Amino acid sequence: MKYNKLCISSMLLVALTGGSCTKLDEHVYDRVDASGFITRRDDVIRDFLRPFEHGYWSIQGNDVYAAGEDCTDEMGTYNRQGDWQDGGYYQRMHYHTWTTNDSFTSGAWTNFYQGIVLATNSLQDMESIQDPSKLSVTPEELTDFKSELHTLRAWFYLRAFDFYRNIEIITDVKNSTQGNPQSTPQETFDFIEKELTEAIPGLPTREQLGANSIGRWTKAGAASLLARLYLNAKVYIGTDKYAECETICRDIINGKYGSYSLATRWDAPFDYTNTSPNSEVIYGFPGTLARTHWQYDAGMYFWGMTYDAAPLYCGFTDFGQSNPRYALQPGRDVDSVEYNFQLGKPFVKFQKYPDDLRLKKYRNLGDSKREGMFLYGYLPYTHTVNGVTRTDTVKGNKGPYPLFIRDQVGMFLDTKPGNTIADKESDMNHADHNSGVFLVKYPIYPTPDPNRITSAYAEIRLSEIYYTLAECLYRKGDKPGAAALLNQVRKRNYPEGSASLYNPDGSQLNDQEMLDEWGREFIGENRRRTDLIRWGVFNTGTWWDKKPDADNHTEIFPIGKDILNVNPQLIQNPGY
Repeated sequence: MKYNKLCISSMLLVALTGGSCTKLDEHVYDRVDASGFITRRDDVIRDFLRPFEHGYWSIQGNDVYAAGEDCTDEMGTYNRQGDWQDGGYYQRMHYHTWTTNDSFTSGAWTNFYQGIVLATNSLQDMESIQDPSKLSVTPEELTDFKSELHTLRAWFYLRAFDFYRNIEIITDVKNSTQGNPQSTPQETFDFIEKELTEAIPGLPTREQLGANSIGRWTKAGAASLLARLYLNAKVYIGTDKYAECETICRDIINGKYGSYSLATRWDAPFDYTNTSPNSEVIYGFPGTLARTHWQYDAGMYFWGMTYDAAPLYCGFTDFGQSNPRYALQPGRDVDSVEYNFQLGKPFVKFQKYPDDLRLKKYRNLGDSKREGMFLYGYLPYTHTVNGVTRTDTVKGNKGPYPLFIRDQVGMFLDTKPGNTIADKESDMNHADHNSGVFLVKYPIYPTPDPNRITSAYAEIRLSEIYYTLAECLYRKGDKPGAAALLNQVRKRNYPEGSASLYNPDGSQLNDQEMLDEWGREFIGENRRRTDLIRWGVFNTGTWWDKKPDADNHTEIFPIGKDILNVNPQLIQNPGY
């Protein structure tokens, strides 16, 4: 394939400057015929790139991230003395009591189907090109473009399938005049599988794309989506596909779809990778401060810290204040006693292995380096007053006292660490701004740093394939094989020679430890809901301020009223 004239990563960044997609109709059937506007190479590339723009926004847009994380045992959006009360919106996510009137139930559907429609429209445009040479496009490039659009569309479908299960399949937006009835889960599963298996032969490898691979779907990317589909097949269609999942994971790891390797530092896959692809990132969206950086948006990681943590503690002033929308669920009650339930307690689960390098408090080290993955305790900073440098501590917005961020939820206010409080209440509606450890997975480098907010978003990492294969082996009784795979990833999280690695015989592994380890490695990456469902505890489990559900209908979300009103052929999901 010839890619010497096609720098998609750079052009994708340019295309992203148009901002997010927020008001497209669910079905877009009034596109002009491709022959009317595709008259040169640049037109082809712009048309090809358009759905990728939406794809990056879609990782968090319309509360997709909030809905996926806040319904699990991992994250919470607390009512902090009136902040984030929002009419009980986030509390309903936590308690699994959402209704069809909650905006995310329509918003997530719209998010996914905007992507599906955009990808389908561009795909049909590509398919209408009869003589690519007239547009200075090679046949190999055109095949690649079509294969990538099939893969991107499958990614949108897989996410919609996971959220709603009973969805409609759209493959034509040029000639259709109405929506479709829902397909059965088996039909949707088969469609996604076919999209991906047929796309793989026409996709490039990362080696063929070189430095331009960020933001591009490759053979390994499509194969990884198949692994996700197969791993969750028992939930999706009632038939397990662990054997198929094992095969494709082994093929990815062994380089059948391109060469990838695990990063040697835990933070490397989440650091800036726009000009030099990270060895572990199989698929990522490029981001820059000046253009688009959706994982740093208010819908995701940037609003996962307290107000002045970014400008004062991290020294990053370009965005102003953050906002504590997301924090880890607590592992301890207000008296610092660990809760006795098995699920949740994410920070405690990290502390189970106390030499974990990620447990260090997040701190910028200078020269585009950082350490630690969490914000907790006091957050000190220095500033100058009347020419004198002084040390101060980050405060909240509900009082002049220094915040002491802790793995607890309650009304601590200005209580010093180690002191007890009389108010023992701890729930979603009783939190202050000291409550809950914050996750900093992507770096918040200070404003003078030229690499601030330049991290590509890692949608698929090779570590996911190792963990997926490990689960397949564990489920068939091969604990030593599972432990060996997990340790290949885990060893970078601990000092050399650490006793925290699993025993070679896998004797420490059980269902809970497997689920805990998925949580540690992929915390905050919006897969926890899917993992809890696959392990059978999303509805039956108990975690902080969350009792088991009455039944399992909340494994899938309701289709919002706005969506049902648009397409009367759609039938609401059971239980709603």
